[in-house]
Parts: sequence; C-alpha cells; structure tokens
Amino acid sequence: MFDSQNLAFWSTSEKKYIAYFRVFQGGIRRICRATSDDFLHWSGVQLMEYRDAVGGPAPIEHLYTNQTHPYFRAPQIYVAIAARFMKGRQVLSEAEARATHVDPKYFKDTSDAIFMTTRGGGHYDRVFLSSFIRPGIGAQNWVSRTNYPALNVVQTSPTEMSVYVNQDYAQPTAHLRRYSLRLDGFSSLRADYAGGEAVSKPLTFQGNRLLLNFSTSAAGGIRVELQDATGRPIPGFTLADSIEAIGNEIERAVRWKSGHDVGTLAGKAIKMRLVMKDADVFALRFASDH
Repeated sequence: MFDSQNLAFWSTSEKKYIAYFRVFQGGIRRICRATSDDFLHWSGVQLMEYRDAVGGPAPIEHLYTNQTHPYFRAPQIYVAIAARFMKGRQVLSEAEARATHVDPKYFKDTSDAIFMTTRGGGHYDRVFLSSFIRPGIGAQNWVSRTNYPALNVVQTSPTEMSVYVNQDYAQPTAHLRRYSLRLDGFSSLRADYAGGEAVSKPLTFQGNRLLLNFSTSAAGGIRVELQDATGRPIPGFTLADSIEAIGNEIERAVRWKSGHDVGTLAGKAIKMRLVMKDADVFALRFASDH
C-alpha cells in the first residue's frame, strides 16, 4: 500500500539502504522494511513486529506514517515518530464537525503520535505505549488523520530539537506546528525526591570519559558507580568515590575523587550503577579527550 509515506535512507550502521513503508496485514496498517546494497535491487519484504518494555509482544495498532530515520546524535538508533490511527474512534458530533468546517469524510476517526525505536532487523521497541504527542486543545485537533508527524527530528539549537506535526487536517486552517524538546529528550531515567537507583546491563566502551545529559533540582543529584560484570564495585569508581552531579547540562563528564578518566576500563565488560534523587538522565555516552 504505497499511498503512505515511503522512507529510504543509507544506514551507516547496517551499511545498506533501508526502506520502510506501510502494508495491510489482517486489515491493520503495519510497517515493513526492505534492504538494498545499490538502491536498485531490494530484498524481500520483512514485516515489522513490536516489543514492549520487557521484550514481549506489544499491541498491534494501526500505524499510518512511520517516519523512521536515523537519530542524528546516534545514527545506529532509528527513531520513529509514528502516526497512530484510531479507526472508527469518533470524537466529534456531526454539529461539532460542521463547526470546524472539516471535510465530512474526515472526522469519524482520530489519531496521535507515538514513539518507537529500532536498531535494524525485524522489530520496533515500543517501550512507551502511551502517546508521545497528544492532540492539541480544541475540536479541530480531534478529526481523522490529524496529529501526523512530519519526517525527521531536527536540531534547532545547541540544546533543543524539534518535531513538526500536522494539525487541523482536512480543514481550511490546516498547518504544521512545531513542538520542541531538549536534545536527547525523548525519555529519561527519572528518580523523584525520595530517590532511586538503576543498574545497567554489562557493556563495553571506548574512550576515557563518561558523559551524561542530565537535569537535577537544586536539592537533587546523581552519583555513578562502575562495577565489574559480576556487579562488584571497581576500586576508584565506587559510590563512595563518586562526585555528585548537580545541575542541568547536555553533556558533563562524570567525576570520581580521582577525576573523570575511565580509560583503564575501556574494552572491559562493566556495569553502571546510577543513584539518583529528584533527577533525570536523558542520555549517556563515552567519549575521548582527543
């Protein structure tokens, strides 16, 4: 069903051209992908599946446009700000629809925007099943095929990125609206005032600095402990050695009493323990001083 947006790009991580497009499967709008080495000869069609936060099957919903593209800050991760189409979920009465001057064929459904990611292969991660962008205030935003995102998340300042969403579909006032959020701010690891902690899966890294994109309150903070693959704190990088991070920054190097250099652990399997209070961590990465 090529009447939807069909997206193709070169993947620097998969070293292939990737195309995402819409199909009907069992009467439901689904997303497929295909790959190519030369943009002329394409693989067979692969139907995308959906996984929830624990790796199980996520609900299958009508997804109209998928807007899958590499995230500009981490191109190995493809971000999909997709349009979720709620077929037959009518919100407006006939009188309300007439008042908005919407085309009579386009008010008996509604839709919103959801957030998914994939690193290639045959599934999307739908960790967040709730709406990413809810329809705006007013009847004109509750008609069929409104709230569909435009392609790509765009950086619009050193600390901001923007998403563009259509509104007032099939109405004289139809337009795109810009929504902004902090860089990397799709979601966060969050702790409230009472505090909390999380431990990562084992990972390996390159570089000598651990950088956090984070925000705390004046009363909050973040401490990071590095552990070996079995969960034992690594001397020099224990919680007691950690210097509390307080503030609101896109990138700050995590520090311990000995400084920020984690180069001695590069290439080794480690875990990260984050102990937080009234704080959010939006992203992290390892980098080199040079």
